[in-house]
Amino acid sequence: MTERRENLSYEKFGRAVRELAQSIADDGYEPDVVLSIARGGVFVAGGLAYALDCKNIHLVNVEFYTGVGTTLAMPVMLAPVPNLVDFSDKKVLIADDVADTGKTLKLVHDFCTGHVAEVRSAVIYEKPHSLVKCEYVWKRTEYWINFPWSVEPPVVRRTGE
Repeated sequence: MTERRENLSYEKFGRAVRELAQSIADDGYEPDVVLSIARGGVFVAGGLAYALDCKNIHLVNVEFYTGVGTTLAMPVMLAPVPNLVDFSDKKVLIADDVADTGKTLKLVHDFCTGHVAEVRSAVIYEKPHSLVKCEYVWKRTEYWINFPWSVEPPVVRRTGE
C-alpha cells in the first residue's frame, strides 16, 4: 500500500507561486528583501521576487532533512551565513517550499528577529504540526510532498560531503 502524497508539477508550481504572491500583495505587504531557505525555497523565492517586483534576494543554507522523513536533531545554518547588517530596518519575507516541522523556518525567523523592521514567512505548503504558522500559505496538507525538483534522484551523487 502506498502512502498518499501531494504531487506538484512545474506547471502547478508556477500557478501556486503566482497565487501566493497575489495573497501577499493583497495583504499590502511589500518586502524589501526576499530571504530564500535553500534548497527548495530558492525556487519559491525567485518566483515571489519577480511577482512582487523585489530585486533584493538573499539566500541562507540550512541543513535539516537527510532523506524522506529523516532529519538531523536540529537544523543548522551552513556557511556562508547572511550578514544581518544587510537586513537592518528592512521588511523581510522568508520563502521556503514547505513548513513541515517548522524547525527550519523557526531558525531563520529567530535569526532575523530583532534585526529587521518586520519578518514574515511564505510557503507553498504548510503541515498542520508545523511549529511556525506562516503568514502566507498556498496550501495546507498533512501528506509528504513530491516537488518537481526533488522527485527524481540526482543526476550525480556526491560522496564524502
